[in-house]
Amino acid sequence: MLTEIHPKLPMRDKTKTIAYYVDGLGFTLLSDYGDNLLLTKDQIELHFFAFPTLLPDENYGGVYIRVNDIEKWYESLLHQNIAIHPNGALAEKPWGQKEFSLLDPDNNLLTFGEEV
Repeated sequence: MLTEIHPKLPMRDKTKTIAYYVDGLGFTLLSDYGDNLLLTKDQIELHFFAFPTLLPDENYGGVYIRVNDIEKWYESLLHQNIAIHPNGALAEKPWGQKEFSLLDPDNNLLTFGEEV
């Protein structure tokens, strides 16, 4: 029986990853194992592994995160000057979700969605 998922995403620079997720998005550093990071926020846990030779333009990693009160989350990120994906502004989608997207420093796509 499947019970949880903890996506593993590549990172080139641990310091930049921590700054983006902890300082920018409000995650908490759960564990730092050198080449591996575990970050948490609310019910979400993301894992990162060192990939110093990653070419961001060739990274297609991504995570879909369901949220409550997506408008409030979106506005708080705008207020903090967190860059929204150029094609990922908050919008209602035909599949019954209101969504927006971010790209982290390594080009990992973070899509946030809430059921309409």
